[in-house]
Amino acid sequence: MKVSKFNQLYQVTLWPYLFPVNCYLYVEENELTLIDAGMPASFKGIVKLIEEINKPLTNIVLTHAHGDHVGSLDQLKQRYPNAIVSISERDSKLLRGDLTLNEEELKLPVKGGFDKNLKTKPDRLLNEGDRIGSFEVIYTPGHTPGSISLYNTQTRQIIVGDAMQTKGKVAVAGQLVPMFPFPTFGTWNKELALESVKKIYELEPSLLAVGHGKVILNPKDSLKQAILDAEKRLIMFKG
Repeated sequence: MKVSKFNQLYQVTLWPYLFPVNCYLYVEENELTLIDAGMPASFKGIVKLIEEINKPLTNIVLTHAHGDHVGSLDQLKQRYPNAIVSISERDSKLLRGDLTLNEEELKLPVKGGFDKNLKTKPDRLLNEGDRIGSFEVIYTPGHTPGSISLYNTQTRQIIVGDAMQTKGKVAVAGQLVPMFPFPTFGTWNKELALESVKKIYELEPSLLAVGHGKVILNPKDSLKQAILDAEKRLIMFKG
């Protein structure tokens, strides 16, 4: 496990060089918030960091329901039973194995792997504008129908799950990156993913943290280029 620190935000990375899977731990004044639960093998590294910081884990927030973001959830909930588990109201359907689409959603197949044996049920269902500690919930669908990002209104740090990737290249979800194509394989709606990244760009974040790849400081230019690349590819594809 690799741990990187950005003021009060810690990035915990499993398999950092081959197949990076990130979780994030944010230190509030008296408590900790974990964003995403990685793979089952992420558990030990997460617990080790929690013990080193020595504050109670009160929240576990899932950016979306894919298996590589919920992998250690059951182990974590067993160890920290008082931690509140949250996910978007929309992706809570995926978490329980319901891959059907809502009436208003574009009828594209939901992609990616899901943990069919997950026992933990969410304690809280999130929607746009909800608050968890220092974070505001930003609805950023595309990778999955209910993907969310967590925007720190104090520091302007944003944790976007798989709305973007930085491994291989800074890219919008659904845009193929040959060096690391896996997020593309799991993306539901490329057009909606692009609109979500435009929304992230408008927030002018000071830090961009993703599910797969390194954190980017002052990401304005990287975000703009990723948007331009995605727009160009989508136009080419439609043409």
